[in-house]
Amino acid sequence: MGRGTTPLEAALLDRRAVGMDANPLGEMLVKPRLNPPEIGEVERRLGRIPWGRVSALREDLLAFYHPETLQKITALRDYFLERDSSNELDAVDAWIRLVALNRLSGHSAGFFSVRTMPPNQAVPVSRQIAINARNRQTPEYRDVAELILRKSRSLLRHLTTEQREQLATLAPEQRIRTGLAEKMEHIEDNSVQLVVTSPPFLNVVNYRQDNWLRCWFAGIDPTSIPKLTASTAQWMDDITKAIREMRRIVKPGGHIAIEVGEVKKGQIKMEELVIEAGQRCRMEPSAIYINTQQFTKTSHCWGIENNKAGTNTNRIVVFQE
Repeated sequence: MGRGTTPLEAALLDRRAVGMDANPLGEMLVKPRLNPPEIGEVERRLGRIPWGRVSALREDLLAFYHPETLQKITALRDYFLERDSSNELDAVDAWIRLVALNRLSGHSAGFFSVRTMPPNQAVPVSRQIAINARNRQTPEYRDVAELILRKSRSLLRHLTTEQREQLATLAPEQRIRTGLAEKMEHIEDNSVQLVVTSPPFLNVVNYRQDNWLRCWFAGIDPTSIPKLTASTAQWMDDITKAIREMRRIVKPGGHIAIEVGEVKKGQIKMEELVIEAGQRCRMEPSAIYINTQQFTKTSHCWGIENNKAGTNTNRIVVFQE
């Protein structure tokens, strides 16, 4: 489920949201959006967090943060870890943690860090040191609480009373879990109308590496996240197991939509692998959609010419049970 767009949209469409991701960050990024607090609650809670608490700082993170900013980030991290371990972390805490996770690093003054890569791609410390030298930049002080409050206002501004009531009504029925798509024991047979998923494109993206900073803040061991494979054969085995499990939970007449891309400079078109995996499970595609992207923000950020490298198309295979 990644960062949770699909479960959130499902809930806003008055549907019961079910989601899984192999990375524990998934739950942290999804659940608070299905149970959002009022902005006043966020402001009051930010006022009660022990920002002045001082504990040992990770000095290598000074490549990203001003010393005072890092102290406040560390205090916030300690607060969440303590609240979580004592089962006191509530919906307001979870929301603030969600926003903080998405403000840890980025490319504008709206993030806690000095200018770096987009927030879903935390570069290694050595790379950030090189970026700082190239741009002749030094981390400036960021007001962590103010940035969290500002972003919260932006995220909650257009949420209507009706939408809040709808999310609250559906909240007890939402099922957001950490786990593998091939083992969805918490979901009954023939109970899901629509599955939407975008599995890893082989090992093109290193999710352990890209999420190392978020994992540090959240107290997650990155090595606990399943390692991706570069082997097409192994990927086929994995996606076949996942499709077989998806077929189990989908209602008769329901749909499975799997979004992939082209990799290895277009040499591997991954929808072909998905189709073959579906056929292994005795499923034939009812539709295949290919959307060519004329401009991709990620390619631009990496300095790669569009349609020359990376993934430049969305390729969606739809199965119907």
